Amino acid sequence: MLDFNDSIKFDEKENDLLTVGEMLVDMISADYSEDFECDTYNKFFGGSPANIAMNARRLGIKSIIASAVGKDGLGDFLIKRLEQCGIDTSYINRVDCSTSMVLVTKSKSSPTPIFYRAADYNIVYSKQLEQAVQNSKIVHFSSWPISRKPARDTIEAIIEEARRNKVLLCYDPNYHPMIWEKGHDGLSYIKSIIGKVDIVKPSEDDARRIFGEDTPENQLNKFLGLGAKLVIMTLGKNGAIVSNGRETKKFNTLATEVVDTTGAGDAFWSGFYSGLIKGYTLEKSLKLGFAVSAYKLRYTGAVVELPNLEEIKILFGI
Repeated sequence: MLDFNDSIKFDEKENDLLTVGEMLVDMISADYSEDFECDTYNKFFGGSPANIAMNARRLGIKSIIASAVGKDGLGDFLIKRLEQCGIDTSYINRVDCSTSMVLVTKSKSSPTPIFYRAADYNIVYSKQLEQAVQNSKIVHFSSWPISRKPARDTIEAIIEEARRNKVLLCYDPNYHPMIWEKGHDGLSYIKSIIGKVDIVKPSEDDARRIFGEDTPENQLNKFLGLGAKLVIMTLGKNGAIVSNGRETKKFNTLATEVVDTTGAGDAFWSGFYSGLIKGYTLEKSLKLGFAVSAYKLRYTGAVVELPNLEEIKILFGI
């Protein structure tokens, strides 16, 4: 049971956080639009697990990412950004496919993406990656790598290895039907994964795509019913509700200014993980997650120059 007033006691490991999944180039419109009528798009570092690894590093915990990019200029751009943050890039495969890209319209609500996929799902399991799982305190992944092979097989192997080594397993169920291979029942597969992880963080949109329309409380209970130990359901401007199956808490948003929502969920994960690694209680770690997300919302792009965790605590009174 993950209790709100308790902190998680991690074994001493070489690495704090291993994220597994997509590295992408986000092409974000210069102007707000909901229908792709903008003429100008700017290039940003992207991909949820990559964003989390970079943010977490800036917040003061050690993070690495396992991913795949093309042998092209966009792949070089993504790897260079990680190296500039001091992140080990030896777990990133360079493959003979184009680096994946997402076209996004800048939004103050939920951004509308168009996906162009090639390299990102070519993540292969290796002895090196197995050792990275064993040597990490937390492993994080999203729905992107489980949506296609060989990355799906890699995630399944990672889940088994993490469970054997008592690594905290966290999953972002960001389901988009467009990213799944044709003919595969992605929804059933996602539901089968939820019971194998410790923490899951769906947004309202994620829950609606997976289960259909319902109240946030009912959606939350559906995730718990599938076996998740802790469910964090984000509700946009209405904050979030969080439950460990025994107790449910409501958290208000800390955002006072919204410039761009791209990467807000990734910022939450980063602050939350940093709090857990630093030994804060679950409740305080959640508050730190919401604070980092609120800070990110002030800026365009999925990854921004974050202050350190102590500055975040002061800024948001945590």
